[in-house]
Amino acid sequence: MPIEDLCSLSSRSLQSPFTATVPASTEDVLLKGFQTLDMENDRIETAQQFFAWFAKLQSNMDQDDSIKYRKTRDDLNCYQEQCDAILKDVSAALEHLDSLQKQYLFVSNKTGTLHEACEQLLKEQSELVDLAESIQQKLSYFNELENINTKLNSPTLSVNSEGFIPMLSKLDDCIEYVSSHPNFKDYPVYLAKFKQCLSKAMHFMKIHIVNTMQNLTSQLTKRDPMGLTNADNAFTLYYVKFRAVAPKVRSLIEQIEQRAEKIPEYHQLLDEIHQCYHDQREQLLSPSIRSTITDLTNQNSKDHCALVRSGCAFMVHVCQDEHQLYNEFFSKPTPKLDELLEKLCVSLYDVLRPLIIHIVHLETLSELCSILKNEMLEDHVHNNAAQLGAFDAVVKQMLEDVQERLVYRTHIYIQTDITGYNPAPGDLAYPEKLEMMERIAQSLKEEQMKQMSQESMFSDVQLEDPDGRRNSNAGSVEASSLQTSISPADLHGMWYPTVRRTLVCLSKLYRCIDRAVFQGLSQEALSACIQSLLKASDIILKNKTQIDGQLFLIKHLLIMREQIAPFHTDFAIKEISLDLKKTRDAAFKILNPKAVPKFFRLNSHNAILEFLLEGTPEIKEHYIDSKKEVDRHLKFSCEQFIQQQTQIFVGNPEEFLTKVAALKTMAIQGGPTYSLSQQPWAQPAKINDIVMATYRVMKSKLPSTLQSMSLYLANRDTEFILFKPVRNNIQQVFQRLHALLQEEYSGEDLQIIACPSMEQV
Repeated sequence: MPIEDLCSLSSRSLQSPFTATVPASTEDVLLKGFQTLDMENDRIETAQQFFAWFAKLQSNMDQDDSIKYRKTRDDLNCYQEQCDAILKDVSAALEHLDSLQKQYLFVSNKTGTLHEACEQLLKEQSELVDLAESIQQKLSYFNELENINTKLNSPTLSVNSEGFIPMLSKLDDCIEYVSSHPNFKDYPVYLAKFKQCLSKAMHFMKIHIVNTMQNLTSQLTKRDPMGLTNADNAFTLYYVKFRAVAPKVRSLIEQIEQRAEKIPEYHQLLDEIHQCYHDQREQLLSPSIRSTITDLTNQNSKDHCALVRSGCAFMVHVCQDEHQLYNEFFSKPTPKLDELLEKLCVSLYDVLRPLIIHIVHLETLSELCSILKNEMLEDHVHNNAAQLGAFDAVVKQMLEDVQERLVYRTHIYIQTDITGYNPAPGDLAYPEKLEMMERIAQSLKEEQMKQMSQESMFSDVQLEDPDGRRNSNAGSVEASSLQTSISPADLHGMWYPTVRRTLVCLSKLYRCIDRAVFQGLSQEALSACIQSLLKASDIILKNKTQIDGQLFLIKHLLIMREQIAPFHTDFAIKEISLDLKKTRDAAFKILNPKAVPKFFRLNSHNAILEFLLEGTPEIKEHYIDSKKEVDRHLKFSCEQFIQQQTQIFVGNPEEFLTKVAALKTMAIQGGPTYSLSQQPWAQPAKINDIVMATYRVMKSKLPSTLQSMSLYLANRDTEFILFKPVRNNIQQVFQRLHALLQEEYSGEDLQIIACPSMEQV
């Protein structure tokens, strides 16, 4: 029952049918009571009726008092019945819900099981599909075998067709796949069949490429069977034709190069193609190159430098052209190209080497070194090392041959033209040569001065550009002054021949050979040159004067020191020698008869043991520095010149002072006392003779000495440095002489002696 009905029911059940009102009178009350009891029409006549009425009335009153309680009870009973009905309905609903829940769980379990079964079926279906696809994919590689075989056996197959390269890619994939799965059934059979197909495909490519190159070579050879072509059509014949064919085979070669790093068969095929290409190029180029080199040799038979330069330039062009042509066919380098080019370059080397080993002139050999080292290696090879690698190796070998020949000829040159040089009379005509050249220079200077004076007189009457004329005259004056300031001894042609040859030889060797070899040769050449100068100085000293020989030697040693200074190298070499002095002494010791009993001693004094220990030869190292040797000889020559010039000028006074010093020494050591003025050789007149003779020698010989120094040295600073010790020695001798005279002689004696003052000296 709905709750709203229950509420209405309760409200109705609680309403009382009686309403209490205050009666107006007793009659009214009774009337109303009877009306209430439905007895308004009955009459009470008897007591029984009254008692019945009263009982009824009492019953009604009792009912009226409990009616609301009974009503409430009835309502509650009704509510209870309704609640029981509701509970019954709820219980039934719960039973239905339990049933539904059980049915739902049953259906849900069935549905989940069905869903899981469906998912499992779908999963199995996917796995089966994947397995089928995997099997199909794996089988596709094996199924391609028949297609590839069919294509390779087709009579219309062409390596230039569009389907050939994709077939190669598919074949490579199949071989790679089968090779990576050796656990498959019939793995060896299918791998062998695929390899057979690969061999057949590579054979087709090789036949096509090789036939293309060989046919082109045969066509060119038939056109020019002797291989002798002129320079004009050689490029067209040997390069343009090959470049025209290159696009036809380049695509195939690119495919081979891409696979060569991964597949050994392709690598071998690429090597065979390289070899074929190089064989065809060598077959074409070798006769032409030999012919060209022969022509160059005939054209430059007397000029080895021009032959080497032109031959190397020709091979440089060949190497560059061959690299460019190779790049038209191939995209990856190969060492076989350098081997081919080296073979071609060796043909030039084979022609030049016999000529090189017969060259005797150092100038030619040094120029060849310069050409090979500077022009070829540093210019051409350095700027294009990638294309000229083979040419670089051949040129280096050729350069080594030239350097070896240059060193050999230099040794011979030093022995024959420096060490073994025999001077001619004109070579030793000193100072006549210098004086003659000085007179010639003076005459040229006078002629230039006359010419300049005439030009200046002519320029006085010119109206245009007087400043420019004056400037030009000033410039010519300066130039003439520079020309005339050079001493004849400084002229290259006036040097002693061995000095000139040595310096020219060193200048040619400096940039041509290795530093260590140059140091050894320079030491040998400078030592030989110094010995030749010493020999020439002795001859001049004997034939002329002593000062000429000394100044000749000093001047040329100065020239050598000045000229070897620019060589940025060490002129010291290390020599190793074996000193056998200890071995000799030990041998003499063991051969002594007294040493025979020591042979059988079993201690450290055994003679044989002592010989082995003490007789070991020593290895000694010592350095020879030719530059220091030049300085040493120069220093010795200058000291000797100073000493001899001092002896010439003040030799007598110095001898007198030496005697006086000896006399004083004897007196100090206990000898007899002396009076210097009483000595016969120390008389004032004798001293006057010595002083005057010395003064006359100084006045007479000093100008000629200074003139000779100016003639030979031609450098005021050098002359001053060289003559300053001589002047100091002279001044010191006169100072000592003045001190001695002031100490030992009287004023009258000093007047007799008349020694020049220091200012006069």
